[in-house]
Amino acid sequence: MNVQHILIDDNNPRHRELSIYRTGKINRVKLQDKTYTTYCSFEIGAHDYAALFHYGIVESLNKLPFISESGNGLDSWDESFLHNSLLSAMTGIIDNYLATINTEKNEMTLLGWQDQPVGIAYLRDIDPKRFLAFLGVLREFVVESETEGCDLEFIL
Repeated sequence: MNVQHILIDDNNPRHRELSIYRTGKINRVKLQDKTYTTYCSFEIGAHDYAALFHYGIVESLNKLPFISESGNGLDSWDESFLHNSLLSAMTGIIDNYLATINTEKNEMTLLGWQDQPVGIAYLRDIDPKRFLAFLGVLREFVVESETEGCDLEFIL
C-alpha cells in the first residue's frame, strides 16, 4: 500500500481542524470547594501535548492515583484530577524527564493514520529543547499549585 506522510504544521489551519490535532489544559482547582472554581490555568499546545505522550510522561504520571470519571486515570479525551498531596510526586516525575531527554535528538512521532480512502500517516516533529522549556514551566506551575494548596484538573 502506498502511504502518504503528512507532517503536522501548527500554522496550517487545515491541520488544526484534524481530530488528531490535540491540545489540553491543566486547571488549578480545590476538590473540597463546594462550587467548581478554576484558580489558574496552564495551556498545553499541540506540540507539547504530543510530546507528553511520545516521551512516555503521561504513562509515568499514570502511576499516580488520578481521579477520573472513566476510571482510566490520566488519558487522552478525558478529564482527571490529581490531589494536592501527590503534586510533589508529579514534580519528581517531571524532574526525571528534565534530566534524561536528549536535547540533541529531534524526534518524530506518529499521531494517527488512515487506510481509506487513501493511506495517510500523520506525523509530528518534536523539538526536545522546546519541550524541555515547556516541562520547566509546567514544573513551576505544579510547585506553585502545591504551595497554594490546590489540586490539578487535567483536560486532555
